[in-house]
Amino acid sequence: MLTAPSLDPDWLNREYNNRALVPEHADMFARWAKASAEVRQQGPALVDVRYGHGLNEELDIFPAQVRRGQEALAPVLFFIHGGYWRSLDKADHSFVAPAFTQQGACVVMPNYALCPAVTIPDIVMQMVQALAWTCRHIAKHGGDPKRISVVGHSAGGHLATMLLLCRWAEVGADLPADLVKNALSVSGLYDLEPVMHTPFVQPSLNITPEQVAKASPARLPAPPVRAGRGTLAVVAGANESSEFRRHNRLIRDAWGPSVVPVCEELPGLNHFNIVEAMAQPGHRLHRLVRDLLGV
Repeated sequence: MLTAPSLDPDWLNREYNNRALVPEHADMFARWAKASAEVRQQGPALVDVRYGHGLNEELDIFPAQVRRGQEALAPVLFFIHGGYWRSLDKADHSFVAPAFTQQGACVVMPNYALCPAVTIPDIVMQMVQALAWTCRHIAKHGGDPKRISVVGHSAGGHLATMLLLCRWAEVGADLPADLVKNALSVSGLYDLEPVMHTPFVQPSLNITPEQVAKASPARLPAPPVRAGRGTLAVVAGANESSEFRRHNRLIRDAWGPSVVPVCEELPGLNHFNIVEAMAQPGHRLHRLVRDLLGV
């Protein structure tokens, strides 16, 4: 079912307000911020690199840790943070990087402008520009522009999914059609219509019916998959709301299992501790990201 089971405002608020569903979220955010500041202080990291001239158009680069005998360019993890397109920051998520740089991957974390200063389609195009910049420049920082995987959480999962649909030749003649080798969306949103009707976020998001049609992945044709390129993996926490779990199934139903070969609910995880699970060696989610990267 493409639309939500109910558009009752109170029900939508209960289903989509993840901070209310996870009362300990403030402590978790504080933990993320502290750990992330420590990661940036320890280095090496390039912080606030401009990928454009617009609002918040900056990214952080965490180079792969070079191992003895390792000469090839590293696979690139392009990680997009969440926050309902209206909050949080790349700086809150630096703590995710070491789990992958230690395995030989280069990690890039972009920022974007936040609603209501911009629209969700505006943010999609900022991520297009950030990824185009990464493809063009990451080799200077030890990353392989031919091995870019995109991962996003929540709103970032939506943005990661949208990047699979980009027609890169229209962005730049120098960009390959298969720029995004694969993507992983964690607790993502794929249909903006129920979000448009959700009272606690709509005043800041200002989603219109035109934006629903333009920026809802589940309402758009599936991207082509060629020789194993362009696939999407989707996961959600088993402890998330019924709507976030429905979204997780929705994109596979819309695009099919050949494009979305992985569609899972991960036990014991809610909308926020699922981000921490990504950085835990041995966890299923961590392993999924490493599988994408080939490390």
